[in-house]
Amino acid sequence: MTELEQMKAGACARIDAAQDLAALEALRVEFLGKQGSISGLLKTLGKMSPEERQEKAPKIQALRQDVADALAARKAAMEEAELEQRLAQETLDLSLPAPDMPRGTVHPVSQVMDELAEIFADLGFSVATGPEIEDDWYNFTALNMPESHPARAMHDTFYFPDQAPRGGRMLLRTHTSPVQIRTMTEKGAPVRIIAPGRVYRSDSDATHTPMFHQIEGLVIDRDIHLGHLKWTLETFLKAFFEREDIVLRLRPSYFPFTEPSVEVDVGFAIENGKRVLGGSGDEPGHGWMELLGSGMVNRRVIEFSGLDPDEWQGFAFGLGVDRLAMLKYGMDDLRAFFDGDVRWLQHYGFSPFDQPTLSGGVGARA
Repeated sequence: MTELEQMKAGACARIDAAQDLAALEALRVEFLGKQGSISGLLKTLGKMSPEERQEKAPKIQALRQDVADALAARKAAMEEAELEQRLAQETLDLSLPAPDMPRGTVHPVSQVMDELAEIFADLGFSVATGPEIEDDWYNFTALNMPESHPARAMHDTFYFPDQAPRGGRMLLRTHTSPVQIRTMTEKGAPVRIIAPGRVYRSDSDATHTPMFHQIEGLVIDRDIHLGHLKWTLETFLKAFFEREDIVLRLRPSYFPFTEPSVEVDVGFAIENGKRVLGGSGDEPGHGWMELLGSGMVNRRVIEFSGLDPDEWQGFAFGLGVDRLAMLKYGMDDLRAFFDGDVRWLQHYGFSPFDQPTLSGGVGARA
């Protein structure tokens, strides 16, 4: 038997005879530590001739690997024996990890919906819902879009052949604005609601899908003005993106259900190939990105809801939930939201325990 074989046999015998983990660790240091016997053999390779090193190096490396494997196997056996002993003595071991079970994830859209509800609840808004199959009156006419109004051309609508009770046709709602009309009609004023939900338009590309999600906000009260609208949007966006440097720019625009109407732009910069909101769009390296539409509720809309526009006024705003999720969590293709790809959901999805809170962060991940 060669000298290396004798070292291996002696080391393995001592390893097998070790009685506890402390003794096993001492043997590891003795053999494989910086000053260990086998480590010393490896150091001698540098003093050998190339021919001698070529002959002995593989054998010494094999010895080191065999001893390391023996140490690992003995440690695993000791730990298993210790666990078996504890299991035999303990009636219930709550320290054992739970079995690894397949887990689903919360879709980013659902997570963002919860985040929005959390933020607006803190601002005193309640959540209102309405049917996804609407009639022509709620979806268009009551929002100041009569049958001849050119604004209807803005919407690629899915119509049903059924006749609506008020005339016109039934359809898949193109926005959640009908919820505003239903709420004012049923509950009167004052009103402070958000209306999240699914909407439908005949459109499909990387940033549009036939079905998507919107959230609209409505405030109806006395003496409401554009300053209230801007403050609400600034407070909401700062809380949602969890940044204090959100800067808004309001531009005059046109929507049939608001007057005056404003488009809301947000300052952003490109960081690592992604749009990151924050800062003024007029700063060097920044730009402005259109994010949502808003304005003061049109007098005719208030009249259609059965309220007196001389007594009540308010503001409304609307934006896409899917787009908010894309901006906040770095997604670049809206179609992936609805593909059902498990890999995408595992990557972008949230744990059911990631409940958004204003104290812990609305977008906090586990």
